[in-house]
Amino acid sequence: MSVTELYSKYTRVWIPDPDEVWRSAEIVKDYKEGDSVLHLKLEDESALEYSIGPKNNPLPFLRNPDILVGENDLTALSYLHEPAVLHNLKVRFLESNHIYTYCGIVLVAINPYEQLQIYGEEVINAYSGQNMGDMDPHIFAVAEEAYKQMARDEKNQSIIVSGESGAGKTVSAKYAMRFFATVGGSANDTSIEEKVLASSPIMEAIGNAKTTRNDNSSRFGKYIEIGFDKRYHIIGANMRTYLLEKSRVVFQAEEERNYHIFYQLCASSSLAEFKDLALTSAEEFTFTSLGENIFIEGVNDAEDLVKTREALTMLGVKDIHQMSIFKVIASILHLGNVGIVSERDGESCHINKNDDNLHHFCRLLGIEQEQMEHWLCRRKLVTTAETYVKNMPHAQAANARDALAKHIYAHLFDWIVEHVNKALHTSTKQHSFIGVLDIYGFETFEINSFEQFCINYANEKLQQQFNSHVFKLEQEEYMKEQIPWTLIDFYDNQPCIDLIEAKLGILDLLDEECKVPKGTDQNWAQKLYSKHSSSGHFEKPRMSNRSFIVVHFADKVEYQCDGFLEKNRDTVYEEQINILKASKFQLVADLFTDGKDVAPPSGKTSRINVRAAKPALKGHNREHRKSVGTQFRNSLHLLMETLNATTPHYVRCIKPNDFKEAFVFDSSRAVQQLRACGVLETIRISAAGYPSRWTYPDFFSRYRVLMTKKDLTIGDKKQVCKNLLETLIKDPDKFQFGKTKIFFRAGQVAYLEKLRADKFRYACIKIQKTVRGWLQRIRYRKIRKSAITLQRYGRGYLARRHAEMLRLTRATLICQKQYRMVQVRREYLRTRRAVITIQAFARGMFVRRLYQEFLLHHKAMIIQKTVRGWLVRKKYLHARYAAIVIQCFYRRVRAKRQLNQLKIEARSAEHFKNLNVGMENKIVQLQKKMDNQSVEYKTQKEQLAVANTVLGSEVNKLQKELETLRSRQAAGTPVASLQEELEKLRAELQEAHAQRKQIEEEFGNEKQGLEQRVEELEKENTLLKKEKEEMNRKIQSSTQGQGGDVSQKESRLQVELDDERQRYQNLVKEYSRLEQRYENLQEDMSSMKFHPGHRRIPSNQSSLGSDSNYPSISMSEAGDTDDTIQQVEEMGIEKAAMDLSVFMKLQKRVRELEQERKRLQTNLEKVEELSQRKGSEPRSSTSEEDINADLAYNSLKRQELETENKKLKNDLNELRKAVADRASENNSSNELQEGYNLLLNQLKAANEELDVRKEEVLMLKTQIVNSVKQSENINHINSNDVSEWTNNKKPVDAEDIVDVPGSKKLLEAQLQTQSRQHKDELEALHTQIELLKDNLEKKQDVLNHFSTLSPEALVEFSVQQEITRLTNENLDLKELTEKLEKNEKKLKKQLRIYMKKVQELEVSQATRSRPELTRQVTVQRREKDFEGMLEFYKEDEALLVKTLITDMKPSAVSATVPCLPAYILFMCIRHADYINDDQKVHSLLTASINAIKKVLKKNSEDFEMTSFWLANTSRLLHCLKQYSGDEAFMTQNTTKQNEHCLKNFDLAEYRQVLSDLSIQIYQQLIRVAEGIMQPMIVSAMLESESIPSLAGVKPMGYRNRSSSLDCESGGPAGYTLQALIRQLGQFHTTMADHGLDPEIGQQVVRQLFYSINAVTLNNLLLRKDVCSWSTGMQLRYNISQLEEWVRGKNLHHGGTIATMEPVIQAAQLLQVKKKTSQDAEAICSLCNSLSLQQIVKILNLYTPLNEFEERVTVSFIRDIQNRLQDRIENNQLLVDTKYTFPVLFPYTPSALTLEAIHIPASLSLDFLTRENF
Repeated sequence: MSVTELYSKYTRVWIPDPDEVWRSAEIVKDYKEGDSVLHLKLEDESALEYSIGPKNNPLPFLRNPDILVGENDLTALSYLHEPAVLHNLKVRFLESNHIYTYCGIVLVAINPYEQLQIYGEEVINAYSGQNMGDMDPHIFAVAEEAYKQMARDEKNQSIIVSGESGAGKTVSAKYAMRFFATVGGSANDTSIEEKVLASSPIMEAIGNAKTTRNDNSSRFGKYIEIGFDKRYHIIGANMRTYLLEKSRVVFQAEEERNYHIFYQLCASSSLAEFKDLALTSAEEFTFTSLGENIFIEGVNDAEDLVKTREALTMLGVKDIHQMSIFKVIASILHLGNVGIVSERDGESCHINKNDDNLHHFCRLLGIEQEQMEHWLCRRKLVTTAETYVKNMPHAQAANARDALAKHIYAHLFDWIVEHVNKALHTSTKQHSFIGVLDIYGFETFEINSFEQFCINYANEKLQQQFNSHVFKLEQEEYMKEQIPWTLIDFYDNQPCIDLIEAKLGILDLLDEECKVPKGTDQNWAQKLYSKHSSSGHFEKPRMSNRSFIVVHFADKVEYQCDGFLEKNRDTVYEEQINILKASKFQLVADLFTDGKDVAPPSGKTSRINVRAAKPALKGHNREHRKSVGTQFRNSLHLLMETLNATTPHYVRCIKPNDFKEAFVFDSSRAVQQLRACGVLETIRISAAGYPSRWTYPDFFSRYRVLMTKKDLTIGDKKQVCKNLLETLIKDPDKFQFGKTKIFFRAGQVAYLEKLRADKFRYACIKIQKTVRGWLQRIRYRKIRKSAITLQRYGRGYLARRHAEMLRLTRATLICQKQYRMVQVRREYLRTRRAVITIQAFARGMFVRRLYQEFLLHHKAMIIQKTVRGWLVRKKYLHARYAAIVIQCFYRRVRAKRQLNQLKIEARSAEHFKNLNVGMENKIVQLQKKMDNQSVEYKTQKEQLAVANTVLGSEVNKLQKELETLRSRQAAGTPVASLQEELEKLRAELQEAHAQRKQIEEEFGNEKQGLEQRVEELEKENTLLKKEKEEMNRKIQSSTQGQGGDVSQKESRLQVELDDERQRYQNLVKEYSRLEQRYENLQEDMSSMKFHPGHRRIPSNQSSLGSDSNYPSISMSEAGDTDDTIQQVEEMGIEKAAMDLSVFMKLQKRVRELEQERKRLQTNLEKVEELSQRKGSEPRSSTSEEDINADLAYNSLKRQELETENKKLKNDLNELRKAVADRASENNSSNELQEGYNLLLNQLKAANEELDVRKEEVLMLKTQIVNSVKQSENINHINSNDVSEWTNNKKPVDAEDIVDVPGSKKLLEAQLQTQSRQHKDELEALHTQIELLKDNLEKKQDVLNHFSTLSPEALVEFSVQQEITRLTNENLDLKELTEKLEKNEKKLKKQLRIYMKKVQELEVSQATRSRPELTRQVTVQRREKDFEGMLEFYKEDEALLVKTLITDMKPSAVSATVPCLPAYILFMCIRHADYINDDQKVHSLLTASINAIKKVLKKNSEDFEMTSFWLANTSRLLHCLKQYSGDEAFMTQNTTKQNEHCLKNFDLAEYRQVLSDLSIQIYQQLIRVAEGIMQPMIVSAMLESESIPSLAGVKPMGYRNRSSSLDCESGGPAGYTLQALIRQLGQFHTTMADHGLDPEIGQQVVRQLFYSINAVTLNNLLLRKDVCSWSTGMQLRYNISQLEEWVRGKNLHHGGTIATMEPVIQAAQLLQVKKKTSQDAEAICSLCNSLSLQQIVKILNLYTPLNEFEERVTVSFIRDIQNRLQDRIENNQLLVDTKYTFPVLFPYTPSALTLEAIHIPASLSLDFLTRENF
């Protein structure tokens, strides 16, 4: 077939267009060879005659069939040329919003200028492990290919990201590094990636600037090496930079800016820490104002500086170093403002002495200002004879100043890069690396200088490497398929590279001209013209002698020679550098040290050439003598060596438009970049060979319609394909047969598609012909039948019309007869009616007259009746009104009385009692206390009166004796002493009276204050009651109108419960992960370091502390908070924080401790005030009497306590005797239980009372011991007084002296106690009032909040408040339950202790006195005997665990009872419970749990073992519940099973531990099952053909290329749907055989179906090749097979099928019509489980398999988006494959009895003893 035959009618072609680059047209007339005009029709239906010429205007490019438009790989196109590539990219970008496209080995990335949701962790997981081409094009696919080849081939890789400024190079590199951080290490441990990303703000600040094309253009290139260890985990990174554009520091073009860091510092100059920099606005500095626009729209430079400083801090740059960096940068700005003044002679210049900018420059750098001022205007010349200093002219000095600024900035840039690399460096040995090269693309501007020349030179080298690599891959493909190949002629840019870098090339001549003392740019240009004018890649402009043109691979570029020499020299004088080296700042000195110059370049290309003034050969000056071009050439060679040593991967970034608008495609800009980045060269190389490649099965399936029946009978498909091609394509050079593929030249697939379409078209025409003939025959038969029917009906109509005429004639005669008769009769009737009317009117007149007379008479009677009735009623109403008035007055009097009575009752206590029961109790208590105080006050008053009478009588007696003594002895010393004593007693009496009055006044005042306070509290209480009732009424009224549906509330609560359960199970999962990580770290530590000896674990420490996040269960007594604190200490803070109950306990304990602290602080302050008052008061002379009173009070208190103690002991003995007697008299268990309860209550009360009394006795004893000495002194004084009285023969009773102060002391103590109690109660009332006020304020706030909410929000808020309240109540109830359980445990243990003591006492008494009781004790013991227990010795515990758990194989117990190990363990626990051995229970359960964990860790990938131990763990948990003795778990037990319940221990906490362990095992089971199924899902659900010959085949392009596959394994294995169903059946059978609960097995299947749905849907959303109608049909069939399997296993009741709803709807979406608005409405109602983003993605990916099926239009997709834009949903594209449904373990008791379980001898459990009682 010739080429011209393809240019037939209806063929579409591409023609050039000045605006759109290429334009589509259709041929309207067949083209014949030799025609000069091609007749075309454009898309706007206009005609065009396209001239054809053999040289100037060849035939236009053919357009690909529509079926190939939008392909993932450009090489899959049949016609490979520029317009086809451009159109395919445009269609994918604008219509499908696909920014990535393959072009062979190149990934073309178009910048969307919009954030897309295609870079999440789920997308990374979807691309991880996939071959390149299996999924849609993505940067993650390229990264995965590099990572896979690194791991498989053990060869370093490189990803080369290139493109124009603003094309998205940096973002692409960032996403590639994020992929490596996620796949090459832990998803949560991305510190290296964070550091690398943290370097981005730094490098952007110091290396990016605004240009005319990009606001954030990178003005340097970088190569980041990400290092991996032997396990291919990221261990570090390293950055190399290339060609920093230093000239931007001193010059910027119009509308451009300097580097961002300068503007960031100027924008932040007002900060306090930057005051020392002396910066102002950027407009005032020369180096930042040359572009005349210092702002970027939408960029805040001050905020960017904050990000830069944060990044520097993250990378370890200290604040002092940061300030040093900022000082250097600020000094550059000041240097640019240094004014250089020219002298008159023009040969010299100077700087003003008072130049502030020079002062700031020298101050910030710490250098000498005079020296710098001197050498900025002078230079040193060295000759062979002498050295002298020469003045510089103004221009030369300005150039030297600018060169110094560039030199400082370049060294600072290198210093920062070096420190970034130090932060990213690691000491671990690097095994391999993946390099990411982010480098500038080809650049051409209106004015191109030295920087653009170097950039384009670098792109020439990269393009050469790219071409050779592409050619190498093509050659490898041909050799692998063993087909003959010829050398492909591809563009070799080696001559252009030689022009630049060869000897006497452009760079060489530039360096030579720089060495000339008076070399100029014009001389250099002339040398270029004379040397390279004959080169094909060098041209001289016609209109210029100061520029030259280089023909690059992408385009011709004209370079301006001005500035080349200066930029290449980059001259910096050594004197200036020496001044900087002598800086007093360490950082500035380090920037210019010799060692830094000696160091190798290490990829940093921006070294500065410092020309030496003295021709001494110094090592550190060699680097300065190298020109910038030479340095760049060397670093570029080093880069190329690195890239050649690695396997490269290419990413070409395209900038779609220059206006940064989202999804706007400028064809001219795009094609310019495609030509520059080498994509079209790749296309050309592919088109030069065999670009289209088909496997034999795919070719057979696609083009079987072109085969004959004879060909189809041949069994060898390969031979059939050969025969067909040899028949269809006569030229053998157009195709080649390889081992596995058929290779086609460009255009041959399109020819085959044309033949296939013609075949289908011919078949369609034949079908149409047959159908149309059949339709015409049917139409003729219908017409003939209709004609006969019409004739029959016409004749019948005429006959019926004649008969109708005859009937009408007869009817006319009859009508005439009847009409005449009617006329006569009407006349007669009219006359008769007139006569009758006259008679009627006459008779009526007479009757009416008579009626009027009767009517008048009747009216008169009515008037009389009415008047008489009115008079009677008036009299009655008057009497009734008087009675009502009397009643009203009487009732008002009664109402007033009743109102007064109600007011009195409202003020009474009964009313308050009804209003507030709580306050009533408190008021009653206060009244009782006040009554008690008044009674005590009266008694004390009476005691004081008695004491006063006694003292009065005693005084009278003493007076009488005194008078007698005076009469006997007129003047004696005893009388004086007695008088003194009497005066003393009188003074004491007066003091006692005064104290009494004071106490009475204080007590009265306090009582009055309390009464007033009580009244105030009552008033406040009533007010609070009223406000509370009012608020309750408001809340009720507001909530009554909002009554929501109960079912909805229940559903929301159920969802919240599931969420809580999910969060808890996620915590358990996180704990298991951390536990695994902790064990791995322990193993690593043990492998690195060995500690000799062993460490003994204390016996009281549980081994669960290391293997479980639950504490060991202690059977000893402990308080609630003490247990919690101990629990936290054992668990550790991190583990305790994960336990919600522990956290709530600690939180409440903290609140209680805070309240206790406040109360103690208040008491302490009161005590201090009291002590201060006591210290300020003078000591009275009655201290001795006070001590005596204390002694008397203490003695009385001690006696009272001893009496109470004896009484309690007697009661205890009596109770013990009563219990023993009752036990001996009655053997019934009920009465014995009552005795136990009585004993329990009595003992509890006695113990509490005894503890209180003991404390009081100890306190009193200590007080007595302390007052012994004082009592001795008092006794001594009393004895002296008595002796004096006896000598005088006047005895005085010493007790009388002590009684008065003692009683006074007792009274004071009681009053103080009462006053303290009153104060405490008063404070409690104050606190309660404050709480009520706070509660009222909160309710008021809630009410105000209610009033502002909408009805829907109000309902939601009310539900949320109710949930919060219920949650708090549940927590309080839970805490109360835990406290009650702990108290119950304590009491049970005390009861057991007391019962043991009682039994021992009974046995001892029975053996001594009553031997007949021995039989009764034996009978009681026999009642405790139980069956179904296994006894083992403590030393056999390890053997038991090893046999039952560690060495247990599921096959060993397959023929026995399911979950046999769980039953055996529980029977051992029962025996330990029976013998009341808590240590044995604790040890066995702990060892069992740890052993199960170790077994599961060892068999972490074994589904059978995991399922086996999940079944046994859950069964053990059920046994602990079933036999716990809790009534909630005993409802389904038999009588025998109830007898087997545990009696001594409550293992509720261990049940929680086992429940968490079951959750961990369940999660491991799901993980193992998903790992087994993961490789099968995609192949079985999407790729296998369950319905044969349904799917069509399209060209796959780069899909499944040899470089993407593992050559050893030959690619991924294919799985069918039946294999997947068999695997599911195997899982279900295994779980059923192990005795796993059916509900749990159903949840496992549900989770696996969710995984199938997630993986299938994610691959469907990321693969264009499977989004077709046939795939939807295939997928729906596969899902129906899975549903049938689920129903066959009776698993469809647990929501298993519902998990597949998204993929079901996706399959239906692929099958439904997608054209009209009705179709859009149907899709919106159908796909309610898919998100809008998923629906749009599937519609964009939808691909027709042939040309008879239409594509989904853009307008239809927009219609879908508009209809669904209000849908509230998750905006995530992919389904979360790691989501796990919260598992629920339902309680399923066992019907087996323990004694019926048989233990096989094969288990070797002979050491277990079966207890038979």
